[in-house]
Amino acid sequence: MKKYNVAILGATGAVGQEMLKVMGERNFPYNELKLLASKRSAGEKVEFKGKTYVIEEATENSFENIDVVLCAAENFVSEVLSPAAVKAGAVVIDNSSAFRLNDDVPLVVPEVNAEDVKKHKGIIANPNCSTIIALTALNELNKYSKINRMIISTFQAVSGAGVNGIKELDQQIANISEGNPAEVKTFQYQIAYNVIPQIGDFDEVGYSQEEMKMQNEGRKIFHNPDLKVNCTCVRVPVYRSHSESITIETEKEITVEKAKELLAKADGVKLVDDLANRQYPMPLDTSDQDLVYVGRVRKDISQDNSLVLWCCGDQIRKGAATNAVQIAEVLVKDNLI
Repeated sequence: MKKYNVAILGATGAVGQEMLKVMGERNFPYNELKLLASKRSAGEKVEFKGKTYVIEEATENSFENIDVVLCAAENFVSEVLSPAAVKAGAVVIDNSSAFRLNDDVPLVVPEVNAEDVKKHKGIIANPNCSTIIALTALNELNKYSKINRMIISTFQAVSGAGVNGIKELDQQIANISEGNPAEVKTFQYQIAYNVIPQIGDFDEVGYSQEEMKMQNEGRKIFHNPDLKVNCTCVRVPVYRSHSESITIETEKEITVEKAKELLAKADGVKLVDDLANRQYPMPLDTSDQDLVYVGRVRKDISQDNSLVLWCCGDQIRKGAATNAVQIAEVLVKDNLI
């Protein structure tokens, strides 16, 4: 099998570290591996598959002879370095939001629209984590009957804000348990024993940046420019795995029984729906794995042609790192690099 030279940009962050882990688990066919990060991380050492790699400072000249770049860097870094990587001959799979809505950049969830990878011009965008989880859960339902409208509430783990989000929850719990005040740095307010109904800045009508991603990205991935989405995003004191309450309205009725049949065979989905035995998706069960668990499937008693479901997925893995590696696997399978 042909092997490829891979660079991970942002290799010391939570998603970058997970990309490396997932590459190993899925036996991605790499030849040379380059780990890139900021200047302050340069020189750190990382063990991977019995070999020691030294973190290098990421610059515009870092991508010579690289075939694939898995980018876990922030927007302002990706906006500069992703085009530089493409110019050097690499294909970039970018986890930032920098290019997601660009017309010439595919936005891909492999279980949903893998064929869009073929349209790339050097950069392929990884969707937002909550979008990936929701659309993986909904894909087979949407194929059976087009979804016209979605009402979604997301309950997002602190690790969605990176390593600092996890540290802040830990520190606040420790401080409070010792009778000390909770120190707030990463989030707008104390997150321990609290929920915060804001992720990102608000727009002029009161929706946050995170909430609008679900509509804008969902339209592009589902190839449905008329999709209507009303989304509320909430940060919760959970370490890992986002949860989502989703109501969908479809062109034709999907019975609960049919929905469960479709979900049971859907790629990337595990149906966990046994109310008699209190079986339903939860963050603890879905962490550190790649399936989106779906359950509590029920008819919307307030609206015709409408279903309600609950899903959970690991936003660091399927919502970021694994989805990126899966896109790279599509490139390999279809000989696109």
